[in-house]
Amino acid sequence: MSREKRHWLMKSEPSVFSIEDLRRSPQQSAGWDGVRNYQARNFMKSMAVGDEVLYYHSNADPSGIAGLAEVVKTAYPDPTQFDSKNGHYDAKATKGKPIWFQVDVRFVKAFPELLSLEDLRGLPALKNMALFKYSRLSIQPVTKAERDIILKTAG
Repeated sequence: MSREKRHWLMKSEPSVFSIEDLRRSPQQSAGWDGVRNYQARNFMKSMAVGDEVLYYHSNADPSGIAGLAEVVKTAYPDPTQFDSKNGHYDAKATKGKPIWFQVDVRFVKAFPELLSLEDLRGLPALKNMALFKYSRLSIQPVTKAERDIILKTAG
């Protein structure tokens, strides 16, 4: 029996890896590496193939949801944790006992216009969205109702 598709918001700085970078990647997919927050990591570990991702551009002017992606590979050890030359290196992680994980996501579509954080805050039905409670969390769940409102607003 298959489980119901879940919805997530995943943040990336567009100067680091934008939705357009994902679109231009081989097979329009890439590993979501570099997550170094335990709660975000745990959310990633619970993702399943087919889960939908709202692709959020953070630390941008303006910040907001740029489009959609989907999970195409479930959590596996993030190789950057083992590379001492990488900024995401973690000396405590070993290949036998990895600490950090990543999923692969694939581009689905870019929105015609960015749905800004200000636009999202202006939607009363989204007032309880995790985005407003856990602003620093790079991966967070989104309810189906929130997702539906966002997609309708984005056009």
